[in-house]
Amino acid sequence: MEERYIASVDLGTSKLAVCVARILGNDVQVIYYRETPSQGIRYSYVNNPGKVEGVLRDALTQAQQELKIKIQQVIVGLPRYYVRQESASASMIRTDSDSQIEESEVKTLKSMALEEYPLSDSKNEVIYGAVAQSFSTEDSLNELENDIVGMTAEKLEGNFKVFIGSRRHSINIDNVFNSMNIAIAKKYFTPGITARAVLKEEQMENGVALIDIGAGVSSVTIFKGKIMRYYAAIPFGGNSITRDIKTECNFSFDLAENIKRAYGACMPGKLSAMGEKSIQIVDENDEPTAQVTVKYISEIISARMKEIIEALLYHIQASGYASEDILRAGVVVTGGGAEIVNCANYIKDLSGYSVKIGYPRRFFSCEGCPEAGEASAATSMGMILAAKADKMLNCVNEAPARRFWTAPKPRPQSDDYRSLSGAEGQGDGSTPLTNQSQSDDHRSMSDDYRSQSGAEGPSDGSTPLTNQSQSEAKDLDEERAPEEPAIEASVIAAQEEEGPSVFDDYTPDEIKKAKDRKKERQKERKPLPKPKFTWFKHIQNTISKAAGDIFDDMENEEI
Repeated sequence: MEERYIASVDLGTSKLAVCVARILGNDVQVIYYRETPSQGIRYSYVNNPGKVEGVLRDALTQAQQELKIKIQQVIVGLPRYYVRQESASASMIRTDSDSQIEESEVKTLKSMALEEYPLSDSKNEVIYGAVAQSFSTEDSLNELENDIVGMTAEKLEGNFKVFIGSRRHSINIDNVFNSMNIAIAKKYFTPGITARAVLKEEQMENGVALIDIGAGVSSVTIFKGKIMRYYAAIPFGGNSITRDIKTECNFSFDLAENIKRAYGACMPGKLSAMGEKSIQIVDENDEPTAQVTVKYISEIISARMKEIIEALLYHIQASGYASEDILRAGVVVTGGGAEIVNCANYIKDLSGYSVKIGYPRRFFSCEGCPEAGEASAATSMGMILAAKADKMLNCVNEAPARRFWTAPKPRPQSDDYRSLSGAEGQGDGSTPLTNQSQSDDHRSMSDDYRSQSGAEGPSDGSTPLTNQSQSEAKDLDEERAPEEPAIEASVIAAQEEEGPSVFDDYTPDEIKKAKDRKKERQKERKPLPKPKFTWFKHIQNTISKAAGDIFDDMENEEI
């Protein structure tokens, strides 16, 4: 059995985590995990690619030297903030109502939903991911995907959650790795895959709210019936607490961070004798410069933590899933902020839910890397476990070429077309968009190109798709480019452990079957009813469009 490696990069606001795992069959062994203070990242998105590149280059070099391997491609997470969720639905009339619904028809419905989804600003927005919520027929309502396949129906409908983020933030990630000549094998919208690492199947089945308290962003993700139902984020986290300590005690940021990690706790009234102990600060000459009690530090932490928790509880209420009858598994809190003493008890005290700390579940061994089992490593472990399902992924190998496939109908040629980031093949024979612009016609691309996006192309021998930053290819016309939504590859939450992504590409066999069915329909010479689309939005569009606004349905709630 061939040994392979998976390398992940978690681009956090305060830390940049590099993780490398050795995969042998189903065995996952974490052989390297290291956190480095990050630069150029704000609210979990890359704000300054130049600064991020410098830190990341050193971090990856250190990993390669220690492991004596060359990392040629990585998996990476997309930002958690400036992401909004919307709902989409699509329906289609089946020509043979007596035949069983096939998986290919479900895939077609999913493709229809995304292809026709009306991005309000396609130049600045991109679809980070989507989750199938339910499917319905004229006889059955709100069925899961596994249950709808095999049924018979005349009409098939599907409902989806679509997660939309900034195209610029995605492009900045590409720029960082392009400049380092390292391919991005997959991009993940991380809330769903973090859940894969820390939640049990019965928790997602019975209803649970996963709170992830990071340094710059805190988020809540709700699962019910093993499906990701709701997501929201706020721009407050551990760094907000550190800044409060820094301001109140007149410390440097680094000193405030160290004190928080060493003595930080919520609920000062429950610290007993520990609360009366004092922390004495000395200078380089061992002369005392300041003194502060542990209880006072706890009071500062509790005040800010209360605001963070109440903001997240507001989103749980707004989701419609707040009832204890729905969230039977209560709340699981993870991320670096979960490691503050009494954090779980404080959330329980404020919310009334049962609360547990979510550590990465031991689907892996991590001898020599104990940090990989901490709550702050949950996202990295989720990405490793998600990427394990791709049997072809080996991050020490050169990235395989991605594929173009051309449209069945010729399109007018144009010397310049718009480069759209994060595009994924649509699976219907149309020409996909590239993650970065390209220099030559797609029929004569250079062998030096590297694939950076997680988009999957077909295996039909067509020309490879890359995402290196070059000038554009000439086969996408100006009219189509800005209107077709770009889709970031992501692992869809609440799917089976080794299951496929919701938006997998069609296989050659599925394409052949579709063509055969089309020929049969043409012989029958019966007019085919056109697919019907129904669109609706569940998010109130009341948030200000000014730069810096919160795009996660917070509605300017006081924090």
